[in-house]
Amino acid sequence: MEKRMTNPKSEGYISAKDMAGRAAYYKVLQAAKNGELTRIKRGVYATDDHLASQMLDVEKVVPGGVLCLYSAWSHYQLTTQVPQEYCLAIKRGRKITLPDYPPITLYHWSDTAFNLGITNTEIEGFKVRIYDVEKCVCDAVKYRNKIGIDVCTEIIKEYLKRRDRNVSKLMKYASQLRVAKTLGTYLQMEL
Repeated sequence: MEKRMTNPKSEGYISAKDMAGRAAYYKVLQAAKNGELTRIKRGVYATDDHLASQMLDVEKVVPGGVLCLYSAWSHYQLTTQVPQEYCLAIKRGRKITLPDYPPITLYHWSDTAFNLGITNTEIEGFKVRIYDVEKCVCDAVKYRNKIGIDVCTEIIKEYLKRRDRNVSKLMKYASQLRVAKTLGTYLQMEL
């Protein structure tokens, strides 16, 4: 594939907005047909060597998405569970067309749950939005019946072992997410 076809700012991705005119679009379609590019979703293509990376630029695939639940717990090393797919939170009511690859599960959250605790970090060279560790613990308590009590307990135990824990921030988030009483019970059992 020609070097000039990829935009240096796109970091291995080519999107429809990067293409100038029909000729460039035709070249991208030909490259995808020849196997030089992989179609991620409509209007977004990636080079194959870029896809070899474990982490993908989730902002390109799901604009405005935030890594959550298993993906975030794994990043913070709060659980031994290995995520089989990317878990991304989006605002309730948004419609997103997901690509075949990578496997992504979307969680549609209310404004309060979505906006609370978003931070920016870099994972494997990609800038991603992810929830901070306290929000991740609150999410574990909130979804304890879906993920399992054992996973929830493991996440709380691992959080309490961290030197950078902030229990007052954790309880503030818990009250905003309406899980303070349940989290308090778990903390009493662990302390």
